[in-house]
Amino acid sequence: MSDPTSHLLPRRCTLCPRRCGADRAAGQTGYCGAGDTLRVARAALHFWEEPCISGTRGSGTIFFSGCTLKCCYCQNYPISAEGRGKEITPDRLAEICLELQQKGAHNINLVTPGQWRPLIQLALDKARAAGLHLPILCNTGGYETVENVQAWAGYVDIWLADLKYISSSLSAELSAAPDYFQTAKPAIEAMMAQTGRPVFDEEGILQRGVILRHLALPGQIQDSFAVLDQMAAWNDADPGCFIPSLMSQFTPFYKAAEHGLGRRITTYEYRRVVNYAMDKGLTAGYMQQKSSAREEYTPDFDLTGV
Repeated sequence: MSDPTSHLLPRRCTLCPRRCGADRAAGQTGYCGAGDTLRVARAALHFWEEPCISGTRGSGTIFFSGCTLKCCYCQNYPISAEGRGKEITPDRLAEICLELQQKGAHNINLVTPGQWRPLIQLALDKARAAGLHLPILCNTGGYETVENVQAWAGYVDIWLADLKYISSSLSAELSAAPDYFQTAKPAIEAMMAQTGRPVFDEEGILQRGVILRHLALPGQIQDSFAVLDQMAAWNDADPGCFIPSLMSQFTPFYKAAEHGLGRRITTYEYRRVVNYAMDKGLTAGYMQQKSSAREEYTPDFDLTGV
């Protein structure tokens, strides 16, 4: 199904840090796996994000196909690496946003949307013209260009971003991105500059701001400490400029075992990371319970709501 709006996509794609140069407008597939037509794998209320995102009614989460990272442990690998999803038009995406709003969603949560930004922005324009008023959340692995972050201005209210690694050798091994930290750091700073400090409504639901996540990995505690040092530096410079979220939910999905990640993180390892975060003053945020490393938290990409 060829989308007549494909002309919005670049002839030489530089939407992500890979800058692969694919002729997306002509349907050529980029490094991320995306071509010229939107692909969505699931659209539904999601209750497993941070409490200020999921609230009591759920986050209106839309999972897009493709990803600019190649994480060997990705829990969403059927869509990020294998391309599962349904081709839809921006008109249909606009309808999906309105349907999620009708179901009571607190926000519209776009999961790995960067490779589709021009088409998503068209859909959001259409949805807003038809009555969409919810905050828009960009859920990203943090591997973004500053240019792409800035191009979301006026569309994204909340950034839900990862800071995965500091070590270039680790990010090369686990995500095929040796430049991960040097790319993610300025991108995250651009996100914080764009949204400003966190703003909540009367129900405690986030309306603007940045949530910065870190997933602690088994056997990689020293790199987690380095990530927390960076997060603490930002927080020390401007206290409360983002909401930290420390996660323990690593599960050895996909090709994790092939890269030395064949087990879950131990309670002792995670407790060391949590204690380090607290010692660094990163207390005004979220710490996952160790029991969160369960496979039922991973959604089925069965085209629900698409």
